[in-house]
Amino acid sequence: MEFFHRATGRPSHLAVFPGAFNPVTVAHLALTRAALSQMDEVVMVLPRIFPHKEYSGASFEARAGMLCAALHRNEPISVAASDRGLFVEIAEECRAAYGPDVELAFLCGRDAAERIIGWDYGRPDALPEMLRQFQLLVAARRGEYEPPDALRAAVQRLELAGEFGDVSASEVRGRIARGEPWEHLVPPEVHGHVRKNYS
Repeated sequence: MEFFHRATGRPSHLAVFPGAFNPVTVAHLALTRAALSQMDEVVMVLPRIFPHKEYSGASFEARAGMLCAALHRNEPISVAASDRGLFVEIAEECRAAYGPDVELAFLCGRDAAERIIGWDYGRPDALPEMLRQFQLLVAARRGEYEPPDALRAAVQRLELAGEFGDVSASEVRGRIARGEPWEHLVPPEVHGHVRKNYS
């Protein structure tokens, strides 16, 4: 794991927020800051390789720069790159960087949680085994997520202050392509980066 910005301190409870951040949005930051009510630190992770898609839009370097620009330096939020993109692989890199005893919770919205829980991992015990290594911290996104009873102990609900269901990186890119206002969807600190990388 390579850090572009690392918060001070040694967290015992770490929220891990992997994403494409193409670009970073106000919803990404709302999710990150909400997680700090339950966790000691959040690390926003940009995988160098995505398991199910290719890089398009802004480059890896540009996305890392946008993430760093969006943060307030005194916050317990880090920005890092992982070599691989699967949650199990990212968890392994986090434990190497933060220590083997750190408790991990992967941060996501309802839609991502449904994909994670519903994914075909090739064997029936793969998902329960994965969720013994880390929990999921899930925010509502166009509705609350209700996990299966067998997995309920591994899924925590995250309350967001505000409604971000219509905020997405794809909406930002679509608005830019159509010549529509997009600035309200991304942090002010990255407006210049977004114009440079997507216009």
